[in-house]
Amino acid sequence: MGMTQSALLQAVPKGLYIDGTWRAASDGATLPVDDPATGKILAHVASATVADGKAALDAAVAAQHTWARTAPRDRGEILRRAYEAIVARTDDFAMLMTLEMGKPLAEARGEVAYGAEFFRWFSEEAVRIHGRYAVSPNGATRLMTMKQPVGPTLMITPWNFPLAMGTRKIGPAIAAGCTMVVKPAAQTPLTMLLLTEVLIECGVPAGVLNVVTTAHTGAVMEPIIRDPRLRKLTFTGSTEVGQRLVAQSADSLLRLSMELGGNAPFIVFEDADLDRAVDGAMLAKMRNIGEACTAANRFLVHESVAEEFGRRFAERMGALTVGKGTVKGIDVGPLVDKKARDSVDALVQEAVAGGATVLTGGGPLPGKGWFYAPTVITNVPTNARIAVEEIFGPVAPISTFATEAEAIARANDTAYGLVAYAFTRDLARALRVSEELEFGMVGINQGVVSNPAAPFGGVKASGFGREGGFEGIDEYLEVKYVGIAP
Repeated sequence: MGMTQSALLQAVPKGLYIDGTWRAASDGATLPVDDPATGKILAHVASATVADGKAALDAAVAAQHTWARTAPRDRGEILRRAYEAIVARTDDFAMLMTLEMGKPLAEARGEVAYGAEFFRWFSEEAVRIHGRYAVSPNGATRLMTMKQPVGPTLMITPWNFPLAMGTRKIGPAIAAGCTMVVKPAAQTPLTMLLLTEVLIECGVPAGVLNVVTTAHTGAVMEPIIRDPRLRKLTFTGSTEVGQRLVAQSADSLLRLSMELGGNAPFIVFEDADLDRAVDGAMLAKMRNIGEACTAANRFLVHESVAEEFGRRFAERMGALTVGKGTVKGIDVGPLVDKKARDSVDALVQEAVAGGATVLTGGGPLPGKGWFYAPTVITNVPTNARIAVEEIFGPVAPISTFATEAEAIARANDTAYGLVAYAFTRDLARALRVSEELEFGMVGINQGVVSNPAAPFGGVKASGFGREGGFEGIDEYLEVKYVGIAP
């Protein structure tokens, strides 16, 4: 059993964590954290200045050499303890996420399990960092390679998965021996601050983990990014912001991991199991209230099954219960803020004005909070913004196709390439489609692809680099080659 809401909000640290110490911002400034279900302020946290950001990087740089020489097993054991501590405090983490982000408690508990798993996975990978030894082809030299930590890393995490987007960056960094500065989103900093407290209790040394919350992200982060002592930047967020960060990183030629926007197609072929496809659609669309870069954004359904699929899907979406996420029985919480809700509604209304038909939902809900009705629309014009832009809300636009080639071409007709979903009973088709889809991840007959044991990431405007899987730790390691004359 977790703490009460009031006790939890009071217990969570509210300061900056720099060089092993909780402190206020250097100018005493704070920023408010709102409850999107009510609009009320939950808490105020420190709002870092440029000087605070520099102090955090100073601490990470000072700690890097010693931390890199820490035994891999010791780093792994810290992560293992942290995994167990997060699981033990599932109720607290879930409640905190629901309060500051809006997702229902049941879904928040799912994120706790998912986010904690990154620590367990990378605790096991910490002791599996290895190189190789070989004889050169001409026999004159011995070739040895080793992997070493990249070095101080800046991590900028988003608001939609306040725990998991942190653990899947922090986990491999700790395992690899990198120090870090973490900047959580201003809308949802409390979860990261609680995670920081857990990591301290589990043995992360001073200077290894530094956390700065701020209302002035651009001003505070840019000097850190341009500082030649920083060696890596990892960011999860919009493509537009990612492009600016890449440009800022160019002078220092930083190692980069960018997990950016998405426009995921969800393809239902004529031979699909419709029960399974609808189940998958609910998962792919409604995970995190649709506020996920992996959320299905465009439903491409074969013309022979489109009407039946749309009817079943709309029935399921229309039956969802919308409300404050802390209330038992709620399926769908509020969007994160008014701007997010208004953006979703603008896309829907524009599509409807262009000829789309609303099967269920179709607008914001009255009253307090930023709630939007789960929505399904059909006959969506191919040139509508909702077919091109990331929706980031509980809205499913359906359009039809006639042939496999058409489905693939339309699925690939986007600047983004994070994830795609396809439903078919034909194994040969599943293999063909998987190869032809221009995305970093493909889900076949399943609506969720995220898994700590798998490499998460995209291509094209969805970014580069991978998080999770065997590949995830390599993002925090440099390969050094040593040539030895025998």
